[in-house]
Amino acid sequence: MIHKNSLKLYGGVIILKYDVIIVGAGPSGIFTALELLRQKENTKILMIEKGRSIDKRHCPKEETKVCVNCKPYCHITTGFSGAGAFSDGKLSLSYEVGGELPKLISSMKAQEYIEYTDKIYLEFGADIKVEGLENNEEIKDIRRKAIEAGLKLVDCPIRHLGTEKAQEIYFKIQNHLLDAGVEILFNTVVKDLFIEEGEAKAVKVANSSKKEDEKILYGEKIVIAAGRKGADWLKDMCIKHEIDHTAGTVDIGVRVEVRNEIMERVNDVLYESKLIGYPEPFRNKVRTFCQNPGGFVSQENYDNDLAIVNGHSYKEKKSQNTNLAILSSHNFSEPFNQPIEYGKKVAELVNMLGNGKILVQRYGDILDGKRTWQHELEQTNVKYTLPDAVAGDLTSAIPYRPMMNIINFIMAMNTVVPGFASRETLLYGPEIKFYSNKINMDEKFKTNIKNLHCLGDASGWTRGLMMASVMGVLMGRVIGEENK
Repeated sequence: MIHKNSLKLYGGVIILKYDVIIVGAGPSGIFTALELLRQKENTKILMIEKGRSIDKRHCPKEETKVCVNCKPYCHITTGFSGAGAFSDGKLSLSYEVGGELPKLISSMKAQEYIEYTDKIYLEFGADIKVEGLENNEEIKDIRRKAIEAGLKLVDCPIRHLGTEKAQEIYFKIQNHLLDAGVEILFNTVVKDLFIEEGEAKAVKVANSSKKEDEKILYGEKIVIAAGRKGADWLKDMCIKHEIDHTAGTVDIGVRVEVRNEIMERVNDVLYESKLIGYPEPFRNKVRTFCQNPGGFVSQENYDNDLAIVNGHSYKEKKSQNTNLAILSSHNFSEPFNQPIEYGKKVAELVNMLGNGKILVQRYGDILDGKRTWQHELEQTNVKYTLPDAVAGDLTSAIPYRPMMNIINFIMAMNTVVPGFASRETLLYGPEIKFYSNKINMDEKFKTNIKNLHCLGDASGWTRGLMMASVMGVLMGRVIGEENK
């Protein structure tokens, strides 16, 4: 819906006006719109998404078995619901997981809104089962082993949506928003922000695949919820328009794949084992992330054909393996303070060795100081689930510090999960998390630019579906209360 008399022409450019413009239709943008409608149902909301509607998102790899480098963007990372629609779809139900939002709004408030947001997911069809609430004695035993290994086990109940079920849930949410009058521009990129005298006024947009006249869209409030995919773009906007931000953390890691038998106990008791350690000799933070029992290793492409590894877990379709990420966190300040660029360079080097494909190596070969050959992958108990992965040598591309952190963390994991450090354990790379620059904001997500807010993983404050969704709910509340 559009304001009356909002269509104007200025220098041949079309101008439209809205109450709220949301840049990005990932979880934080979606839940901003949902909560705004609950606060004030006649709010004129526009969402801008560079990808397709969720019902038109499809990865050809399901048929081709190899990545075909879809243009102008990867359908796994781009489109309504963002990368979340094609991920394993796990909702972490603890404030201790999902980034640093609790530091901004308080742990108590974060937990309160996790529970509120979780109910919204249930309304749209999320599975009522929550993993990790039972088997207390089993959990205690796993924690004892984690302590023995120098690791911390984070208690976190998990609601598993499943890759295919997550798409169904977000499809219902998409239709709900459209039926409620929210306008969504798909296949549309934001070229620039219009900021005058320290106040956000509008955005300039264009079709992401066709050449046509640009449009200027005016919003009383502009909310940037660009996701990991848009982190680099947001960094450019911050520099161009002097949006206050600081260099954050970059996570460099691998995706590990083992047989289900190795992870069986942890999978049954916790579903996802969230473990954190600070291995010698560097003492950087290293953690597990996105565990997928019976899952499949996957590829997602970023701009400039950057191939990044990820993992999926379906509700119905299962493999014989479990995969999870091991991520090593690094900070940069002086004289270098561009963590996203650093992560990109690491990923580019790994991609170079894999000839543009995801690289995979056996853990035992890393210890032996040799590369893995393709025929050697066929000889192990672990049958790799990413069919077009290329055998090679990750240690020739991932820097020494994060590589040693990963190797030593895997050794520690072996105490918690015997067999995890098996010689045939597979490591895929690169797994890089592009949410590095952190936007400086207050507890109402206000930046130094008036009427400009930033949310979700691109803002540097959240990591994952639930906390990004929570940030959206809170944003909806803030704008709704201001407009009453």
